[in-house]
Amino acid sequence: MDLNTHKERKFDIIAIGRACIDLNAVEYNRPMEETMTFSKYVGGSPANIAIGASKLGLHAGFIGKIPDDQHGRFISSYMNQVGVNTDGMVVDTEGHKVGLAFTEIKSPEECSILMYRDHVADLYLQPNEVDEAYIKEARLLLVSGTALAKSPSREAILKAIQLARKNDCLVAFELDYRPYTWVSEEETAIYYSLIAELADIVIGTRDEYDMMEGVSGGSNEATIKHLFLHHAKLIVIKHGASGSQAYTKDGEVYRAGVYKTNVLKTFGAGDSYASAFLYALFTNKGVETALKYGSASASIVISKHSSSDAMPTSQEIEALIEAQK
Repeated sequence: MDLNTHKERKFDIIAIGRACIDLNAVEYNRPMEETMTFSKYVGGSPANIAIGASKLGLHAGFIGKIPDDQHGRFISSYMNQVGVNTDGMVVDTEGHKVGLAFTEIKSPEECSILMYRDHVADLYLQPNEVDEAYIKEARLLLVSGTALAKSPSREAILKAIQLARKNDCLVAFELDYRPYTWVSEEETAIYYSLIAELADIVIGTRDEYDMMEGVSGGSNEATIKHLFLHHAKLIVIKHGASGSQAYTKDGEVYRAGVYKTNVLKTFGAGDSYASAFLYALFTNKGVETALKYGSASASIVISKHSSSDAMPTSQEIEALIEAQK
């Protein structure tokens, strides 16, 4: 799939949605009850994807809402430091706080996240705070599923997609399903299906597609058959340790395995996968290589303590692919 239309635009990718604080356990192999120290990082799937894309050399921007406090300033400052443009970021004036994610690392196989997501600033992004002139400068808009969990954020996402369509900007949907803040799986499925049918590129795990479709053990064939009736041109379905597949609307199928690594924790993999996958498409490496980039990037991030700080360079990704040919 060619992402290289509108090369004159300022941004390769603008991500919209959640920017929050990750507090990752410094002490491994113990439950959170016994964890006394945590390291602070910027978190949130779309923020991580923008950071990952910028570290890989793409021109990235971000649309979201942050609180008018120390945490909000930390997020804005960090994203600027790593090259993400924050002109689309809105400061909340109604006292809403940032989302917090405390992570527990009991073992590489047993990690969990304790989320504080009630009345957080990012879910109060208003449709009128999404700037058409900003989106007009992007070649691709990246939407993350968590932003659909509450109004007015979900309407802001729909507004952004409408503006992207109007201005010939591609839309990528990273499913990023998190059960917290959603009322029910049925509600989630409604909004996920709506956005997936509006997107040019859809990326998610098989379990996330099953949730969206209201099935258990769903088939890739049924998923792509449905989505290709709509806007989708490229669909990526990840199967954990079994690797991932990409399907194009003209019938091509691509596959990639996973890369061996010393796993420290499991979170952050999806964000790093998406940023590297899109980077490879933007740099004309083709869909098959893009799958490999996504998989290698995910392996690098799950071997490190953070998600945002651990986003790799293209040299790190290429070295891992070469080493495990």
